[in-house]
Amino acid sequence: MSAKPARRSIAIVVPPNAQSLDVSGPLDAFLEANRQSSGRVHYDVRLVAIDAGRTIRAGGMSLIADSSIFDDSKAIDTLLVAGTPDFALAYSSGDFHTWLRRRAPKARRYGSVCTGAFFLGAAGLLDGLNATTHWQHAAELAERFPAAKVVPDQIYVEDGSLCTGAGVTAGIDLALKLIEDDHGRDIALMVARRLVVFLKRPGGQSQFSAHLAAQIANEGRIQSVQHWILDHLPLDLTLASLAERAAMSVRNFSRVFQDETGITPADFVEMARVDSARRLLEESDTPLQRVASRCGFASPDTMRRAFVRRIGTGPSDYRERFRR
Repeated sequence: MSAKPARRSIAIVVPPNAQSLDVSGPLDAFLEANRQSSGRVHYDVRLVAIDAGRTIRAGGMSLIADSSIFDDSKAIDTLLVAGTPDFALAYSSGDFHTWLRRRAPKARRYGSVCTGAFFLGAAGLLDGLNATTHWQHAAELAERFPAAKVVPDQIYVEDGSLCTGAGVTAGIDLALKLIEDDHGRDIALMVARRLVVFLKRPGGQSQFSAHLAAQIANEGRIQSVQHWILDHLPLDLTLASLAERAAMSVRNFSRVFQDETGITPADFVEMARVDSARRLLEESDTPLQRVASRCGFASPDTMRRAFVRRIGTGPSDYRERFRR
């Protein structure tokens, strides 16, 4: 007879007016792991309110929490704080800060989705640690909590027992990473397939990617060139060759491209190459020389300079940090 799977208690703390996907994304991922694993996984997921009342507005929905911070006494393996557009509440939620400071250190891991990081910061639980949040609020998080090491350009960040996710749908990415940590890649991949999401996004572990930028342009010729670039990164993607593909003059192509996307063609090409290289560094042991060649960089040194420009660290350090 096979042993029963260990029960892992997941507490998702839901603030008032929560971002609904911050709650439902991780919730569905953990529950789907239970369903997809044929009994090998057992996550016991509950919602915890930060007010005494258990009815919480989340977007256009009303959620009924299983408990509140005033009566929740069950063990917690993983504690996640969901985000809310009203994250200024974090600065005045004294009872919640006290609860977090008591419960988080006893959990195997704790963290947040999106602006939930502000509640952790206000409780002093980000001090000295790497953390992320929605890219639109990363600067404010860093300003409000200078003892935290805010990483604005990551889908999720793990630092010891702290695990923080970026904006909204990134909560699913974070949950998939936690499932993979607990039960391996195969289970996480089954969950990702069921939810029809990437186990790892095409842009690598970044909130900003060329794949997202390629969805901004409305002009058909610019869109077409962007997608062609993404499929032909090893080629010599000069401005003149891209303008010719768009059947536009170099001057007009440059102007329209920047008007449509907010960046220059050269910036887009470099962003796409760095995205592609990041993914290879994250998922393989491919030598740097080959990574540079496959992604269209003239040399490993050219790739290193592009990495430093884009993400503030070189390829070797990036690979080491990601696999830490």
